[in-house]
Amino acid sequence: MSTSNHAQTDRTPVSDADVCIVGAGPAGAIVAQRLAASGASVVVLEAGPRFDGDRREQLERHVRPGLGTPWEMGGPRDEFTSSGESFYPLNAGRVKGVGGTTLHWQGMVMRLHERDFELDSRHGVGADWPISYTDLKPYYAAAERELGVAGAVDNPYAPPRDEAYPLPAFPPSYSDSLFAEACERLEIDMHSVPSARNSEPFDGRSPCVGYGTCKPVCPSGAKYTAESHVEKAESAGARVVDHARVRRLEHDESGTSVVAAVYTTPDGETHRQTADEYVLACGGVENVRLLLLSASDQYPDGLANSSGVVGQYFMEHLFAGMGGRLDRPTRQNHVGFNTSETHQFYDDSEPVNGLKLEFLNYAGPSPVVDALHAETWGDELRTQLADAYGTHIAMGALVEQLPRADNYVTLDTETTDDLGDPVPEVHWSVDDQTRAALARANEIQASVMDELGVDVEWTVGPDNTGPAFHHMGTTRMGTDPETSVVDGECRSHDLQNLWIAGSSVFPTGGAMNPTLTIAALSLRLAESIQGRMP
Repeated sequence: MSTSNHAQTDRTPVSDADVCIVGAGPAGAIVAQRLAASGASVVVLEAGPRFDGDRREQLERHVRPGLGTPWEMGGPRDEFTSSGESFYPLNAGRVKGVGGTTLHWQGMVMRLHERDFELDSRHGVGADWPISYTDLKPYYAAAERELGVAGAVDNPYAPPRDEAYPLPAFPPSYSDSLFAEACERLEIDMHSVPSARNSEPFDGRSPCVGYGTCKPVCPSGAKYTAESHVEKAESAGARVVDHARVRRLEHDESGTSVVAAVYTTPDGETHRQTADEYVLACGGVENVRLLLLSASDQYPDGLANSSGVVGQYFMEHLFAGMGGRLDRPTRQNHVGFNTSETHQFYDDSEPVNGLKLEFLNYAGPSPVVDALHAETWGDELRTQLADAYGTHIAMGALVEQLPRADNYVTLDTETTDDLGDPVPEVHWSVDDQTRAALARANEIQASVMDELGVDVEWTVGPDNTGPAFHHMGTTRMGTDPETSVVDGECRSHDLQNLWIAGSSVFPTGGAMNPTLTIAALSLRLAESIQGRMP
């Protein structure tokens, strides 16, 4: 449960702050911890609450009908609109609160491949990053240590690395062994999945005990959440203010520096937080919204938007999947996260979109949830559950969506939230090239299913696909201030003390879950700010 009664009462500004960070998700929390540990005076303004209650109570809210959602998303505070060819269900995949979306993420943490940083140079599509994989490689290693990544160096298609993972990989599941039989015959390589959850005790947290409910709640605390970096930041002297909704940033007369973050608290008071440096770390949608809400005479199209591209190039990862019944027991205890995948087809040139194939630890609908929602009882229910669970198998895939200017985030000035501010509008569609990559993923999945003898019961893709809720690309980095928002250090081209952290700076998204790259860039950003400190 959260402190929705607003138990934290002192939400007044911090005097003489060196750094003000907006957002207490993984990007903001990592930057805050690094800077506070170096001696900087840091304040973090978080729009949502602290979730300090028993995680098992939150899990009960998820599985029992009528108890509401665990993370309190939705309602007037979180209004949004969607336009474009495809409806974008924004609130289905984000959390406002201390810890951010890591509170309910699945915890898969892969490095982007080298090709992802050089997509335009290699294939003539998308964009090149202003930094290379080599530039980010040491920060990837540091990020794996910070998050406590469990993994094995067994992926022949992964980019080069110089060290082992901090924790040993989770062993393959039983259903992985079933897939392995078919994949060996089809010459498809399987390898382990790096995971930000403890395979053994680490950083004061227990090892995974197999609740299998990673999304939306890990009751054991084995899965990394950004709360751990928030706690470390606070121990080092940072101040984290919850329920502090930043509504605009103000700049000086010259328009070259931010001078205040203006925020509203639950008591209706409005405050101005001053600082020397400002870091936006509130996600690929809210970063854009805040910049656009901060429009001024000097920046009529939004703060840091002299390029006109703030909000443009919104990218997602699209899901392709396939599953059905296998004529033998899958014997699958629900793990809750993937233990095997393949990057074998990631760097294929046709279609150019990257794709990552996943072997899902899925044995059928959850018997617990089904039982709680069932209309039958006793032996009839037991038979029904036994028939549905432990007899199924499934594959998934993430597919890259290339950056396009006509996928964008903007303000809907016709719709306002509970404070009267325009809400974000997500304009999104799936293009034919992405559908071709989804079809390719389905083609490979079908070959594996056929080899196993699976009676396929459902398919996702290419036309009925959905997003993975990875918001990327809306404040892209680049060397040219006319076509990008931040430089290679994640600092605004327009304002010398404004930095943007998170996946909104990605010029391309690849097909790898983005959080490890977010963490690596955040460590690098913190180092850059440290270099500016007296």
